[in-house]
Amino acid sequence: MPPKIHLVRHAQGEHNATRDYSIRDAVLTDKGKEQCRTLKSSFKHHEDIDIVFVSPLRRTIQTAALSFGPTLSRKEVPFVLLPVLQEVSNIACDVGIADTAEDVKQLLPKIFAEGEVEFDINKIDAVAVTAGWNSKEGYWAYERGAILKRAADIRNWLFQRAEAQVIIITHGAFAHFLTEDWDVEDPMLGTAYKNCEHREFLFTPTSTAQDAHVIECWESRRRRGALGFETDPHVVDEFLKTA
Repeated sequence: MPPKIHLVRHAQGEHNATRDYSIRDAVLTDKGKEQCRTLKSSFKHHEDIDIVFVSPLRRTIQTAALSFGPTLSRKEVPFVLLPVLQEVSNIACDVGIADTAEDVKQLLPKIFAEGEVEFDINKIDAVAVTAGWNSKEGYWAYERGAILKRAADIRNWLFQRAEAQVIIITHGAFAHFLTEDWDVEDPMLGTAYKNCEHREFLFTPTSTAQDAHVIECWESRRRRGALGFETDPHVVDEFLKTA
């Protein structure tokens, strides 16, 4: 059975607070770290998660570590960096600063304060961070076709995973492509996801390994006030059966 996906946009980064998008691979603000602490306290599934997949940008790595310490403190839960989860644009704030896995290892101690992380950061798996992932060219290009391909690839790959529940820490615009949720003016330019927002998704019944799609869980939609007409109990029942 395909996994349930807990999808999280990173907490507030310096570029979000200052609107200075020239900051290369922006890190979290103090407010962003507080948002992580709030999510850590409210998240009800720390003991249920099997694996955590994270974009290799600094703010997403920080968000994962600070929001899901109780999850990642469990030795059996991997922390895996996946370049496919990086943000869509090619402006500086969305371009990863670590070129390779070795660069990631050198970077990690610099983005966390002493005592800030509840687990051994050496567990972070950066094997997939290979040269060219942050080039924003070819497969990684800031082009709608390339982003749609990247999103489809990760959905199809996730559909085949054996885990029951996974966490994905990514970026606001890419989250729309990943979930095929177009409730935003233009996902090439912005997002409807709030910083550190958590949504939950299941794969659709008709998904296959070659053509996988997800639908947001009813409880997730209710939590963020997005039910609309689905507050009708008969519609809710039908939604739950479909999901």
